[in-house]
Amino acid sequence: MEWLAMEQWSPYAVGVGIGILSWLAFLLSDKPIGCSTAFTRTSGMIEKIFRGKRVHEKPYYQQFAPTIDWEWMVVIGIIAGAFLSSILSGQFSLEWLPSLWQAEAGSHIPTRWAVALLGGIIMGFGARCAGGCTSGHGISGTLQLAVSSWLAAVCFFAGGILTAMFIYKVLL
Repeated sequence: MEWLAMEQWSPYAVGVGIGILSWLAFLLSDKPIGCSTAFTRTSGMIEKIFRGKRVHEKPYYQQFAPTIDWEWMVVIGIIAGAFLSSILSGQFSLEWLPSLWQAEAGSHIPTRWAVALLGGIIMGFGARCAGGCTSGHGISGTLQLAVSSWLAAVCFFAGGILTAMFIYKVLL
């Protein structure tokens, strides 16, 4: 079990593991791996606190009911797995600002939080426009050889590269 304590795993081994996980997800639940809809369902649950059952009148929430479902378990699993991995590898630390951010953009915490929030909103919006996130399209969709997922995956990578270049070449 020494491999669990490694700081970095082989991307090939991880790819095989994700492939097996995807296969098991289809076998056991007949559903692909994905998690972006969990966040939109959560926003519906929060809205439901203020608007009550009127939330269910929205066409979007008629299709994606604001409830806790299996995708929530994927999100919880991602958080728990990342935490457990950081503990086992000895890399766990609490930090308000990652060292790369501090080196490139300074140590102003509100700026970092604002950029992270804006980035999360943009990613969530993009996931809704694309009909799924990187795990939904990039893993499950490409596994099923869906053309739309291959196109989305190419766009994810292109967008990520262009955004990184923009941030580190233009803004910083």
